[in-house]
Amino acid sequence: MNELKKKKSRLIQKRRLAGRVLAKAGPKTAAGDKIIKMVDVADKAETLRTAEARGEVRLSASVLKMILENRLPKGDVLAAARLAGIQAAKKTAELIPLCHPLRLSSVEVELVPVRSRKLVEVKSLVRAVDRTGVEMEALTAVAVACLTVYDMCKAFDKRIVIGDVHLLSKTGGKSGDFIW
Repeated sequence: MNELKKKKSRLIQKRRLAGRVLAKAGPKTAAGDKIIKMVDVADKAETLRTAEARGEVRLSASVLKMILENRLPKGDVLAAARLAGIQAAKKTAELIPLCHPLRLSSVEVELVPVRSRKLVEVKSLVRAVDRTGVEMEALTAVAVACLTVYDMCKAFDKRIVIGDVHLLSKTGGKSGDFIW
């Protein structure tokens, strides 16, 4: 019986040690512990949350002209990117590990070609009545819309640059409103 207790004790010690080794190797959270976890929002009130984000796709004047004239082989770049951005916002929790799945009430994605700057400006506006914000959904919508423009134009321009993706504003929640 005593031998069985010793084996059990050694097994427990090995498990504890393994847990410590894994914990030491893991990334740290802001709180300093080594556990990555989704934030519990169960006690938060459901409020209207909005977020607006923007980004841009810089490309050659000739490709921008092709976009405006709808002459690219893959079709209407602006329409495809708009739809991709909307779909991406709806799938944010599947793409970013610690994001909560939200009940989005509205996703708008706007793409505006700016000839003078040789770019397509991409903006999104996301709304939800939920317990956590929609910033990541707005940013994901913009990023994926930009990537879609890139994908549809890459055969004609190897120097496309996606940039300046950032949050413009957010409303709702405990932290209050934010405007860039």
